[in-house]
Amino acid sequence: MSTNDLILTYLDIWNERDSAAREALMTSVLTDDSLYSDPDYAGLRGHAELSKAIGKAQQSFGDLRFTLGTVIGTHHDRALFTWRLGTVATGYDVVEFTGDRISGIIGFFA
Repeated sequence: MSTNDLILTYLDIWNERDSAAREALMTSVLTDDSLYSDPDYAGLRGHAELSKAIGKAQQSFGDLRFTLGTVIGTHHDRALFTWRLGTVATGYDVVEFTGDRISGIIGFFA
């Protein structure tokens, strides 16, 4: 999978409402011990913790969906990109790769 494909699939995780389907997406692009942090959550480790946080966050999203803005840059084992949540929110994420999967995500709200 290309870097762009990994990022798009990661955003699909945030859009997936079915927990079993979300877990399948997570398995395809996140390491088992992936680490997630954003202004609302610090140090979520692994698929179960992230999935629980996503399910909780989705309750306030309504029908809004995440889309990719721009992949600003990539180097070595990291990428920086922008995202949009419908027309109401934007942000930046830095992802870190281990092999062909994402092992760390740091999110920022704009």
